[in-house]
Amino acid sequence: MSKVQNQAASGSDCVQAEPLDGLASLDGPNRVVSSGVDLDGPNQAATPAAQTANHPAVDHPKTAAGAYGSRFLRSCLRLPTDRTPVWFLRQAGRYMPEYMAVRKHHSLLEICRTPEIAAEVTITAAERLGVDAAIIFADLLLPFTPMGLDFEFVADEGPRVHAPIRSAAQARALRTDRTDELRYVARAIEKVASHFNARPQTDAGSSQPDQLGIIGFCGAPFTLASYMIEGGSSRNYIETKKLMYASQPTMGMGATGSSKHPDSAAWPILMEKLVTVLVEYAAQQVEAGADVIQVFDSWVGALSPTDYRQYVQRPTTELIGRIRALGVPVIYFGVDTASLLPAMSETGADVLGLDWRTPLDQAWRALGHGVAVQGNLDPITLFAPPDVLEARVGEILAAAAGRPGHIFNLGHGIVPGTPVEAVLQVVRQIKSSAG
Repeated sequence: MSKVQNQAASGSDCVQAEPLDGLASLDGPNRVVSSGVDLDGPNQAATPAAQTANHPAVDHPKTAAGAYGSRFLRSCLRLPTDRTPVWFLRQAGRYMPEYMAVRKHHSLLEICRTPEIAAEVTITAAERLGVDAAIIFADLLLPFTPMGLDFEFVADEGPRVHAPIRSAAQARALRTDRTDELRYVARAIEKVASHFNARPQTDAGSSQPDQLGIIGFCGAPFTLASYMIEGGSSRNYIETKKLMYASQPTMGMGATGSSKHPDSAAWPILMEKLVTVLVEYAAQQVEAGADVIQVFDSWVGALSPTDYRQYVQRPTTELIGRIRALGVPVIYFGVDTASLLPAMSETGADVLGLDWRTPLDQAWRALGHGVAVQGNLDPITLFAPPDVLEARVGEILAAAAGRPGHIFNLGHGIVPGTPVEAVLQVVRQIKSSAG
């Protein structure tokens, strides 16, 4: 029985997510997922008309989603909703005074690793904005520490990995047996889920309460590997691509390449170890109460379609397939990915996040309507005059045309200095568009 089916039967979301806000048992049957999930099996879509060959069979809670009462979850499954759900990438972040008040006393990693504070930041942002989903406040790089890779955040620079991975020997030394050390994220999710499960929200003018969606997340294999290899952010990903191009297949996870390179095994080893850790990490979050897992591939837009398919698609498909086997939908998001969207859709993700560079209707037609889409307002539009902002939001809603499976969001995260009132204006406009 899937997670949401269990909830329905019983009656019953640095950078935030990039890096961007009575305990349940974390040792249940869904915690360990079979690595043998059939990624090429028969397809199972939310509705018969929405079936595509890209989605493997997974026990998604289609009928239970209605009983569960979450318009966000229903949209992830391409089921009808009373209106378009809305949430924001980095909705808890440095643009918000409440968050900055917490940062005066705690570092980013302290917030992430303290469940009470991470939950408070997550809840405060979701309630302040009145959105339909809360994404847990955490950081993409948190799994590095239990894998044995130290990192820190440097002021005005971002994350810095102290000993970047540049060889097969370094990749082999990474640990995959300490994922339990990440359970502080699951404990924060438990607190957020407990808070919102007890407080269904109702739109003004509506009598139908809605359960807020809880989003967990992890990084995608390419993006996390690029941080590991480059040692931080990068413009050209030279070291990452050098190691990638030198790779050879191993364990069915790698890509073709020269076996004569001394570090040809480094890339497939990284891919395999990252998938192992990320599946376990996602399982912890699902058991704790996450309704959906978002997979962030922030830097995958640096790849050509050929390189994506040859070196990245298989491990990403493995990750997404094994998360979906937990019984929750998966959102797959990257930046500057217009040329990669067809290949990304083949991973079997339930929802594809679109950045603002591609018109939503064009992208959705090209992908086929058997996948949901999320997006895709340019985050800098939040600095525009109210009438311009209103027009741009209206364009996206018109492009979606009320079709089930659209989740309104930005094409990337809210940036520091964004006016909170502009974010609230978008939420009000989305809610007023019902019907």
